[in-house]
Amino acid sequence: MKFPLCLLTALAIALPSAPLAATTPAADVRPGQYRVEPGHTQIAFSLLHMGFTPYVGLLAGASGTLRLDPALPAASRLNVTVPIDSIITTSPVLTTELKGQDWFDTARYPTATFVSSRVVPVGADHASVTGDLTLHGVTRPVVLQVQYVGAGINPLDKAYTVGFQATATIQRSAFGMKTYLPIVGDEVTLSIAGAFEKQD
Repeated sequence: MKFPLCLLTALAIALPSAPLAATTPAADVRPGQYRVEPGHTQIAFSLLHMGFTPYVGLLAGASGTLRLDPALPAASRLNVTVPIDSIITTSPVLTTELKGQDWFDTARYPTATFVSSRVVPVGADHASVTGDLTLHGVTRPVVLQVQYVGAGINPLDKAYTVGFQATATIQRSAFGMKTYLPIVGDEVTLSIAGAFEKQD
């Protein structure tokens, strides 16, 4: 079976990885206002399929802003919107089904949003970011475990970019999506790659 490149990327994001940068954010990250770089910001989700294997999908096309203050991380703020219609899996039939009324119902709820309310630094390059996730018309508090990856000038577009990876776990039933429970798992693991470009 041939997997789309984006799904291979999603699988790579979802797998545990070693830290990609040893520097601390305060040492080399520029403070200021950032904008989501959608081409390299991806949300992989996985859940247990019939008790056999985890099944992975991908969301992309995010937009939003990050106000970043490395010297005072608690003052940082994140506001992100993701188009749910961007969802993709390795099965075209399933991808179409997930957009329908029994699942995400993208006609009624075309976007998901995350708005941070609290940032707590955890060590040199990690933070716990609490915020409100609105999905399928329901808003619930979610905690992202965030790791700083790196920062610098992107050699392709010459934009100053900062990157993070994050994980979170949610219950899909808490957001009103109960189709095929419990055959298809309730617990959903989110693995996020976030790229942000500094705004002058």
